[in-house]
Amino acid sequence: MEDRWLHLTKRLHAIASTGIFFSTSEFDRERFEELKEIANEMLSDLASKPLKSVTDLFPEFGKSYATPLIDVRAAVIRDEKILLVKEKLDGLWTLPGGFADVGLSAAENAVKEVHEEAGIDVSTEHLLGVFHKSKHEYTQDIRDFYKFYFLCSELSDKEPEVGPETTDVGFFKIDQLPPLSEGRSIEKHIRLAFDYQSGNAPATVFD
Repeated sequence: MEDRWLHLTKRLHAIASTGIFFSTSEFDRERFEELKEIANEMLSDLASKPLKSVTDLFPEFGKSYATPLIDVRAAVIRDEKILLVKEKLDGLWTLPGGFADVGLSAAENAVKEVHEEAGIDVSTEHLLGVFHKSKHEYTQDIRDFYKFYFLCSELSDKEPEVGPETTDVGFFKIDQLPPLSEGRSIEKHIRLAFDYQSGNAPATVFD
């Protein structure tokens, strides 16, 4: 679960961004800009990151209504094993996935990510869950995310292969998972795919 002060600081940051976007008064904009600077400094302290690296994460600040980012993850099961990819960025394992691209549905993004990161073609079969990242045991993030988990089916017998953003790929039993990149995928949500296949999770789970 997300730290309470991180949660409150992220809310202040979003309020400042939305306030700047809608403000027509220069006086109000000045106040929201000041609130932004305070929120950025608080996020920098809470995340133990340089202030510039924090501000660089929000290129759209003040340009639109502040909303959560969208992350999609694809669960592909073969012979009671689940497909995982090893990320170049941190050397840890995760379900294929990433930021949702504009112009594609969430399901289409899941298909694209599997092809790009594992080299296989799939179709989406079921929306397993929609989660607010901050309400679960993910690595804490100064950004706010909704995470979409899809169960996917393979369209061929092709073996997976690494992509531009991955260094390894493979299928793993649920009780033999490698070290996970817990900012991206956690075991509790990976298990949903196995639960659905066994008939123990027939409905989409959501926060």
